Amino acid sequence: MISRFRAFVLAALAVLAPAPLAARPSRPPVTVLISIDGFRADYLSRGKTPNVAALAAGGTMAVLRPSFPSVTFPNHWTLVTGMRPDHHGVVNGYVRDRTTGAVLNMKTVEGPQWWDGGQPIWITAEKAGIRTGTMFWPGSPVAFGGLRPTVWVPFSKAITSTMRADMVLDWLRRPAPGRIGLITVYFDAVDIAGHHDGPDSPEVNAALADVDAAIGRIRAGLRAMKRPANVVLVSDHGMASVDLSRVLQISDFVNRADYVPISGGPVLFLDAVPGHEAALATGIAKLPGYVHCWQKGRLPARFAFGSNPRVPDWTCLADEHAAVLIAPPAQAPSLGDHGYDNDLPSMRALFIGNGPAFPRGRRLPEFDNVDVEPLLRDLLRLPQTPGRDGDDAPFRGVLRNR
Repeated sequence: MISRFRAFVLAALAVLAPAPLAARPSRPPVTVLISIDGFRADYLSRGKTPNVAALAAGGTMAVLRPSFPSVTFPNHWTLVTGMRPDHHGVVNGYVRDRTTGAVLNMKTVEGPQWWDGGQPIWITAEKAGIRTGTMFWPGSPVAFGGLRPTVWVPFSKAITSTMRADMVLDWLRRPAPGRIGLITVYFDAVDIAGHHDGPDSPEVNAALADVDAAIGRIRAGLRAMKRPANVVLVSDHGMASVDLSRVLQISDFVNRADYVPISGGPVLFLDAVPGHEAALATGIAKLPGYVHCWQKGRLPARFAFGSNPRVPDWTCLADEHAAVLIAPPAQAPSLGDHGYDNDLPSMRALFIGNGPAFPRGRRLPEFDNVDVEPLLRDLLRLPQTPGRDGDDAPFRGVLRNR
C-alpha cells in the first residue's frame, strides 16, 4: 500500500515538475563586438588589462593583421564589411571628392555614397530582423537606403569609457520584442594616448586600464543579467613610436604649387595639380630613402591597394618611426603613430572571442581582419554571401554550438 502511494506521489511530482532546463527554449546569445582603437597586440602582456586577459584566457585569441593602410577608418570599415579598403572605398581617414576637389574628413562625412562600397554587419542584421546597437563605431550614423541601427549614438569625446559601457548595458536590458541581438562599441582612449605620448608611455598604460575597467563593467553587467553573450574583441591596428628627427615636411621637397595635399603621416596621400605631374614626380624623387612612393596602380601587390577611384595619384609610405607631414603641425608632433606597413609587428592588432561559441584557451594562427565580419555572420546565424574579401575559414572547425 505504502509503495503504491509512494509511486503515485512520484508520478504526480514528475508531472508537476518544471521541464528540464535543456528542454526549455534558450535565449540566443547576444553578439557584442568591441573595438579598442590602437591596441597593439603585445599590449596584452603588460598586465594592465585583467578583463581583456580574462576574455583571452577563457576564450579564443589570435594576432590580427590589419589591412593597408593601417589607419582607423579604413580598418574599422573592413572589420564590419569583410572587404578591404580598396574595395569598400574608405581608403583613409581623409578622402578627396573628385567632383568638387574638396578634401573630406571621414569623421564628419555621413553621405552614404562615401560608405556604400560595403554593407556593414549591422545593416545585414537589421535586414534579417535582428535589432542592433552601435556605440561610436566609425560609419554607424550613416543611413543605407534609409536603414540605420535600431539604436546609435553620435560620437562625443565627452562620453567617457565608463559611460559607453553603461549605455551598452542599458541597451542589453531591453526586453523582448525590442531586444538587441548585435552591439558594436568603440573605445578610443588607448589610441589617443599612443599618439600623444607614445606607445611605451605611462599614459598608454593608464588608458589601457581605463578601457579595461569599462570592459569589466560590461562583463559584470552581462553576468548580473545572466545574459549569454559571444564577445568579439578586436583592435584596428597597432602603434609605433615616432623618431622626431625623421619627421619631414613634404613642402621641403616638393613645390606647393605642384600638389594637392590629402593626408600625411606614416602614409602620405597626394594628388598632382593638373599639368604639374612631372614636377611632382621630380620633387617626390628627392625624398630620403626611408620614404617609399608609388604612383596609383603601382603599389606592391601585397598591399591589395591602388585600384579604387579614391586612391590618390601618389601614395608614400615611411619606414617605421618616420613620417611625412603635409603642413606644419599646429601642436607638438605625435610621439606615436600608425599607418605604417601593415606587415610590421608594431601594426599588429588583437582578436579575442569569448562566449558559448568559442572554445576556452584556444590560440588561432594569425589571420587578416577581413575575416571578422564573416565570423559575425556565423555568430548571428546569417548566411555567408559571395563578393567579399574575407571568409570564415579561420573559424571552421573551431566554433561551438553553431
